[in-house]
Amino acid sequence: MSSPATAPPAPNNLKRIVAASLIGTTIEWYDFFLYGSAAALVFNQLFFPDSDPLVGTLLSFLTYAVGFAARPLGALVFGHYGDRLGRKKLLVLSLLMMGGATCAIGLLPTHATIGTAAPVLLTVLRLVQGFALGGEWGGAVLLVSEHGDARRRGFWASWPQTGAPAGQLLATGVLSLLTAVLSDSAFDSWGWRIPFLLSGVLVVVGLWIRLSVDESPVFTQALAQAEARRAQAREAAAEELPLVSVLRHHWRDVLIAMGARMAENISYYVITAFILVYATASAGLSEQTALNAVLIASAVHFAVIPAWGALSDRIGRRPVYLLGAAGVGLWMFPFFMLIDSGHFGSLLLAVTVGLVLHGAMYAPQAAFFSEMFATRMRYSGASIGAQFASVAAGAPAPLIATALLSEYDSSTPISLYVIAAAVLTLIAVGVAKETRHRDLTEVMSSPGGGGMREAGEGASPTPEVRTR
Repeated sequence: MSSPATAPPAPNNLKRIVAASLIGTTIEWYDFFLYGSAAALVFNQLFFPDSDPLVGTLLSFLTYAVGFAARPLGALVFGHYGDRLGRKKLLVLSLLMMGGATCAIGLLPTHATIGTAAPVLLTVLRLVQGFALGGEWGGAVLLVSEHGDARRRGFWASWPQTGAPAGQLLATGVLSLLTAVLSDSAFDSWGWRIPFLLSGVLVVVGLWIRLSVDESPVFTQALAQAEARRAQAREAAAEELPLVSVLRHHWRDVLIAMGARMAENISYYVITAFILVYATASAGLSEQTALNAVLIASAVHFAVIPAWGALSDRIGRRPVYLLGAAGVGLWMFPFFMLIDSGHFGSLLLAVTVGLVLHGAMYAPQAAFFSEMFATRMRYSGASIGAQFASVAAGAPAPLIATALLSEYDSSTPISLYVIAAAVLTLIAVGVAKETRHRDLTEVMSSPGGGGMREAGEGASPTPEVRTR
């Protein structure tokens, strides 16, 4: 029997929750990806003009990677307070921080105006972006996962995941439009600022929608139970910190989440960010052509993610995830061979198939990670597992790929790099337990870091909230 918190919510209410999470994540990813595209196209000239073009690109991608370094800190801070105060409040704060930093980048003087202070300020603002995004993802997917019913959780939780391709689509679309209508000199002079300043308008829309939704009922129930337990026992002791609880009871799940992220994260940034460098520097294609390919492929990516999420509800999170990891690894050599042909159709096929396979990992990830952790440590656990992995995966991916291209003048080492990540993900997901039948209000922590157990398996039928 479903508990009140897990009974299917009213369709209109659930759709509003999904829309709020999707629009918020789209804006945050738009801001984040916009920086990546600008790093590949113009930041090397505007902020590192004294360097060799490829070295300037490396330095530009280095500031891009700095944003990933701040994401684990954001995961820790937002996860802690999200598990203490609720999902909604922290999501509003992350949106404000990301939007403010992005608008500030659009107003930032370049190296020609203020010298070395320009890349320093750019790096600081990138850190703020990374900190905000580190807290955004966990809260957005949990808000949907904890509102929806278990039967279709994979499908509904995959919609916030479409915020990534939607943000990529929006960022690439704006840049593609500007590069098409502006001359190179106009775009390099002032046109690149427009997409960053546009973020301010998007943030206002996102806040209006996010403020209209309710807090997660699963979290509200767990919080009430924890308070009642303390009052009943008449204890003044503080509840165990979410981070401590995660590391004590869910350390195995954190490691699995980190491993699962490797192929997903690395392949995505190679396919969408590094490709702007490779297609222009090695394949002789124009920036406009590369942007158009990513733009069209991102639209397909957006469309297939809910389909992969729905499939994970039918056959499980693990089989879909494993299919995506294996597919991405096998696709890498054909991926670069198609791009090397120098034809737009081949480039488009390479990027589109790559993103479709990536979607098989990314779609079930939201439900998969949410189902690994107990309610009062779920924000922390999901965020830590996802964002700590991004430091070793997505952060250096364009940087490593560019360095390998510079050193070997070949795509073969880059393909092997992605294949190695795919093998690591196959191992991590292969040893994980299937989670799709878990009820988020009935999942409990098992002592000793052994992962999860469900109500009905030697457990009481109500959620356990550990205090000390």
